[in-house]
Amino acid sequence: MNIADQIREVRLNINQYCAQAGRSPSRVKLLAVSKTHPAIAIQDAYESGITEFGESYLQESLVKIEECKHIPIIWHFIGPIQSNKTRPIAENFDWVQSVDREKIITRLDQQRPPQLGPLKVCIQANLFNEPQKKGVSQEQLTQLLAIAAALPNIQLRGLMVIPPKRDTYQEQLAQFNQVSEIFNELRKEFTNMDTLSMGMSGDMEAAIASGSNMVRVGTGIFGPRRNN
Repeated sequence: MNIADQIREVRLNINQYCAQAGRSPSRVKLLAVSKTHPAIAIQDAYESGITEFGESYLQESLVKIEECKHIPIIWHFIGPIQSNKTRPIAENFDWVQSVDREKIITRLDQQRPPQLGPLKVCIQANLFNEPQKKGVSQEQLTQLLAIAAALPNIQLRGLMVIPPKRDTYQEQLAQFNQVSEIFNELRKEFTNMDTLSMGMSGDMEAAIASGSNMVRVGTGIFGPRRNN
């Protein structure tokens, strides 16, 4: 299948999962994860109705942003952030979903060009305390959210979560339900948060059933990752 066919299939799946959960498909945003894939693939996806793309590797993404500058794409940075790389991220992206510490959010705020408007941010939360994964712990999450919410050039939008890999739907659902409970509790204090970014190609059904409103799909749209 080509990219257009794969996008059609992903959207059909989203529609089906939303119907099963009693949700409107319009409430679930599809973020195409384009890391390792060339600009021509991004352009093909855009022509099939995708407007938001996620990138993880800064140098690669800057080349593609330049190559696609004639297209009104919304760019999300979703990879690990080194403190010495915050300026080009602040200057070139619309969203950052992988903020996990105060130093990073402070630098993004200071380096965001005012003419671009506030940078939309999700805090990456490591709610299952996996040592190999990035993300702020649940114990420190409220403090980082409060810092982000107070910064003038940052618009706090929500959480991004990558739970441990589970093979069965029920195991995936149990984890995502835990995340949703935490998110909904935090929204009582941070009332402007509207984005729960969780779920990828392999666990999207359970994520949508649990309340995710942004799913990040790479392989399901572009095929296997290419070698950098």
